[in-house]
Formats: sequence, C-alpha cells, structure tokens
Amino acid sequence: MSAQDWKLAGNAFRQLKEFSQAQSDWLFGHFSFDLKSETEQSPSRLPDFIRFPDLFFFVPEIILLILPGELQIGLYGDHHQQVWEEIEKEERSSVIRHPSSGLPVHHATIQNRISKADYIQTVQQLRQHILRGDCYEINFCQEFFVENAGPDPIRLFHDLNRVSPSPFSAYYSVDQKYLLCASPERYLKKTGDRILSQPIKGTSARNPDSALLDEELKDSLAHSEKDRAENVMVVDLVRNDLSKICETDSVRVSELFGIYSFSQVHQMISTIEGRPKSGLHWTEMIAKTFPMGSMTGAPKKRVLELTEQYEKTKRGLFSGALGYVRPDGDFDFNVVIRSLLYNQADHYLSWFAGSGITFNSDPEKEYEECLVKVAAFEKILKSSSW
Repeated sequence: MSAQDWKLAGNAFRQLKEFSQAQSDWLFGHFSFDLKSETEQSPSRLPDFIRFPDLFFFVPEIILLILPGELQIGLYGDHHQQVWEEIEKEERSSVIRHPSSGLPVHHATIQNRISKADYIQTVQQLRQHILRGDCYEINFCQEFFVENAGPDPIRLFHDLNRVSPSPFSAYYSVDQKYLLCASPERYLKKTGDRILSQPIKGTSARNPDSALLDEELKDSLAHSEKDRAENVMVVDLVRNDLSKICETDSVRVSELFGIYSFSQVHQMISTIEGRPKSGLHWTEMIAKTFPMGSMTGAPKKRVLELTEQYEKTKRGLFSGALGYVRPDGDFDFNVVIRSLLYNQADHYLSWFAGSGITFNSDPEKEYEECLVKVAAFEKILKSSSW
C-alpha cells in the first residue's frame, strides 16, 4: 500500500483491519496522534510541518529476529545467505558510510513554537481549566524545530542511539519523512491471552558526575507527591481504556510507581494488564484505547479539545505509536516520544516535549522538565561531528 492510500483518518482503522485480514505475515507501521479525529471525534486544524500519514502499515521484505544467541532471517525468496553476508560485511566495518548532504544542523538555529513566557502563561490557563473542572490532568506539548536542515538521517539516528539508548528506539521512514526514535515507553503489547500497557508519568534528570547525587534524584522522584499523583491519574485512565478491550474483572495494576533509569533521565513507570476479550481483532484493541492516556490526560475527550486550543502545531507521529504485529496477531507498540522527526523534502527537522499538567503544577518546573527531555537532541545536534 502507498502512503496516500492510508493517509487520512476517518475510516483508517477499517482499512487496516481489512488489509491485516488479507495477510498472514508480519506487519510494521505507525499510528499518528491525529487519528484522534477518528477514535475520539477530535479533528485538528493545526499546521503540520512533517506530514507523516495518519496511519501506514506494510509487509516487510526482510525480517531479522534477534533472540538470545540466535538470529532468525525471514524474507521473500531464498536469499538468506546473501542477507547474512551483508550483515557480516557491515559488522566488520567500523565506519558508518553515509555522507551528509545539505546544511549541517549545527549551522542552523534551533527555534521554539512557544516562548518560555507563553508556555508559562498557557500552563496557568490550563490550571484554571482544571480548577473549573474541565479536566484533572492534561499533557501539554511544545515543538522545537530547525529550518533549512540537511542531516543524514541514519548518521543522526546512530548518534541519538549512542547518546540516549532506549528500549523502544526505532529508525523509520515513509516517503522522505523520517522518525528517529529513542522512546523509553510502551503503549500496548499483546502476548497470547495477556495484554499490557506501561505508561510513563514522572521524570527526573540524572547526575552523570556523582552516583550519590544521582541516587538522590532517583529517590526524590520515587517519593514525589506530584509525580505520584500524575502517575496514578494516568493509571486510572489506562485501566478504564483496557476495560474496553479486556474480560470483566481481569484488568489489574501489576506494578505501581516503578522507578527505571535511562541514560538521560529517571522515569516513573506503572504496568497495567488484563486478558483481552475473545474475538476482538487487534486493530479494534488499538482503536478503542488510542490515543494513549499518558499523552492525553483525563477525561480524554475534553483534554483533546484543550490540546487543539492551546498547542501550536499538530503532533503528527509524535504522541502516536510505532510497532509491529506478528502473523498470529500478537503485537507490540511504543509511544513515540523522545524522537526527532525530519521532512527531507522541506529540510525541516523537529522534536516535541510535553509534561502532565495538574492544578499543583509549577509552570517553571514543567518547562524545565521539557528541556530535560530534549537535552539529548540538542547535545547531538550541536555536536562538532556535524
């Protein structure tokens, strides 16, 4: 299928279900945040400068499945040995041979769609919405961007992966649009009769110079009343979402307020799981829970209206999901955060950061949290290697 075939929300999930039912193979692809216009009847009229399709899935030509002590190669045709030889040849090379073209990123100016003053004012306005009872938590995002940028996407992804290795990272492209993803968050995973979601709410910077101070930061996050409040709100929302697709009374919280450390940040992660209803197609499981609660807030419908009112650009693939579906219908999708998005045709590079706003949020601290989340990007974009 071409990108145009899957571009617009409206009947995208129906098309995907039909496409999936016609296959008996692996599927890879993405769900854009703007599918909210289909799942939550919340359309967007904000500008989109990257322009990924709202939804895109494909059957891959080659599958490399890496297991402990084992590499499985699956592909159309009988060229397994050739693929293995190409892997060995690349492994022997210590140089990434992908010359950059166009304007290097470090010669361009990093801009922000929302000034710090406007961001703080907006958070104050959102706090008033919460006070009035419009919502009780909202994920508010802002976009950073570079115009006239010409990085080599593969080299940039290698640099990102070196600085910020993450369990749900990915390199992905559709029609000269690139996602360079360093996400630490899982949206939804199905394995047999078990489905789980692992929302992140709660972030702390790390201290690379002192193990003692770093441990104090981790401990402070673990006991932060604000972060616990945000996390439990999202857990309640995800429990509600999973109840739509799981058997009655099967949804439970298997871990609450877990603290996990990544290269750049400590995160508070909870795990909610359940037993999916029999007969429910995997596309319906996504449609009934999308967009994910950690990137919206609650109640979801009203929060999406406020997102449209106060954010300046479409999130597009940011806040969406990327992943795969196995031939047996099991799947695993991440949350697209901590990611660079690049429109090569327009030489436009951008990245987003957001945080969960509650009534007790300190606007200055929320702004600083956003900067912590994108620190790795500015580090590699300003690197002399470019």
